[in-house]
Amino acid sequence: MAYNTLVSAATLNQHINNTNWIIIDCRFSLADTEAGVKAYRRGHIPHARYAHLDKDLSSGITAHTGRHPLPGFTALTKKLGDWGIANHSQVVVYDDAGGVFAARLWWLLYCLGHENAAVLNGGIKQWLKEGYKTTTTLPTSKTTTFRPYLNDELWVNAVQVQNNLAKKSICLIDARSAERFRGEEEPIDPIAGHIPGAVNRPFQLNLDANGLFLSGDDMYKQFKQIIGDKAPEHVVHMCGSGVTACHNVLAMEYAGLKGSKLYAGSWSEWIRNKNRAVSPHKQ
Repeated sequence: MAYNTLVSAATLNQHINNTNWIIIDCRFSLADTEAGVKAYRRGHIPHARYAHLDKDLSSGITAHTGRHPLPGFTALTKKLGDWGIANHSQVVVYDDAGGVFAARLWWLLYCLGHENAAVLNGGIKQWLKEGYKTTTTLPTSKTTTFRPYLNDELWVNAVQVQNNLAKKSICLIDARSAERFRGEEEPIDPIAGHIPGAVNRPFQLNLDANGLFLSGDDMYKQFKQIIGDKAPEHVVHMCGSGVTACHNVLAMEYAGLKGSKLYAGSWSEWIRNKNRAVSPHKQ
């Protein structure tokens, strides 16, 4: 059986020594960009490789991009092969933040046509809670060739967002906190607020009190309340830099609402251009 959205700790443990299952640790902290790799060295799920958000899952920042531009897909494809990921591999990605960083790699694999990728539900916290072991042993990856089938229609740029909002042809969902969306606080980016026409659904609403995803039925109902009659293909997700928004893409896929898109540059790119409207309006 292939897993393409979520996988449980128990299921991963059953396959822990299956060489076709490739595990990637995506732990990361925006406040300390090396905290994730340090945590990985202190202990990780057996056989897990480490993927760094800035170095592996993003490209360099320029004057016109947001904080986490999409990686070069040629370079990412090579890394996937270096990690031992082949087209038939079952990939499991995890972090310690409810899946928010792991979902970025899940989404990138999805864009590359690799459907057999799943986020570990509850991440390493749930793994430890269920009594499974971690290790400090670094895995030896057997390099292979990953053949990409890139679907560049799964993300949109700022111009497409602007035009489609003007035509009212998309539902733009912002995954940031309600306080950031309303412009009451902005701990990261230089301008507070949101894109006019966007609606707010913090990614944390996908999780229960234990850090596990809600049921697919519950998420289906919640997203349908927001998107109404809009087809999932006309839903675009955004956040601060295109990372946490992937969590909402994953949630919709898990709920059976397939085909939503990502505004990859998100708020941190949008505000680079002073001609783009922001709400609440700043003098």
